[in-house]
Amino acid sequence: MKALILRWWDSDLAWSWRNTPVAYLSTILFALLLVGAFGAQWVAPHNPFDLTTVELLDALLPPGWMQDGQWNYPLGTDSQGRDLFSALLYGTRVSLLIGLASVVLAMTVGIFVGLIAGYVGGRLDAFIMRVADVQLSFPAILIALLIDGVARAAMPQGMHDILAFPVLIGAIALAGWPQYARTVRGSAMVEKNREYVQAARVIGVAPPVIMFRHVLPNVMGPVLVLGTVHLATAIITEATLSFLGVGVPPTSPSLGTLIRIGNDFLFSGEWWITIFPGAMLVLLVLSVNLLGDWLRDALNPRLN
Repeated sequence: MKALILRWWDSDLAWSWRNTPVAYLSTILFALLLVGAFGAQWVAPHNPFDLTTVELLDALLPPGWMQDGQWNYPLGTDSQGRDLFSALLYGTRVSLLIGLASVVLAMTVGIFVGLIAGYVGGRLDAFIMRVADVQLSFPAILIALLIDGVARAAMPQGMHDILAFPVLIGAIALAGWPQYARTVRGSAMVEKNREYVQAARVIGVAPPVIMFRHVLPNVMGPVLVLGTVHLATAIITEATLSFLGVGVPPTSPSLGTLIRIGNDFLFSGEWWITIFPGAMLVLLVLSVNLLGDWLRDALNPRLN
């Protein structure tokens, strides 16, 4: 393990990371957000969703540095007396989990479909790409809204909250798979004409083995970059759906849900209820986007 870490530290990618201030600053920011989100039960001073600890008399308290604020609630409280700082940590965890799961699912579907389209070609390739072109002609948020609405209409009313997370992940993933499919298809069409693929065909290696054992590792570079950028898009899509009221249930709010709740108090003076969740969402998406931009430049041979 130590040798593997040292080998990576001496690689060109690690050298690029060490010499790019934006890269390691965004990495530090993203790491802090990850620790705060997935360690919320230890980092957060309160459990905002434990009703036995919520004090209604502390509702709508301003941040601790303002008049009437309490440092026990450093970022203030919402209309139910929940600590906003703790709610942000738990909400960030929900947003990250949904974003990561939807990216993994979209990447899996896109890679599988793109490999088949690029390697097989012909009518199957044309059909898959026309489906992807039609879907790409619509904004991803509309596709996710359509899929989410159809799924909710098909489910019993009592199952909405239980299946909200799988439906939301599936909707975001199905809205994002065409980008991976087109990227993998283009790379697979180039790789299938390489000498190592032709040699594998000559010795009788099965096409599925060639696709997944030989072609796939050589097309993963652009896919990883796309996945990093898509994570930010997935988080924003989830926040938009939750803001519109069709995302996660209120019992497990994400950053989008917290922004929607705080929007009702924005013009009544309790600005912190919506400003701080919005700022957390901006920091999360910004750190992921900066990492994606650095990774794209670091893996681009024309810039090295």
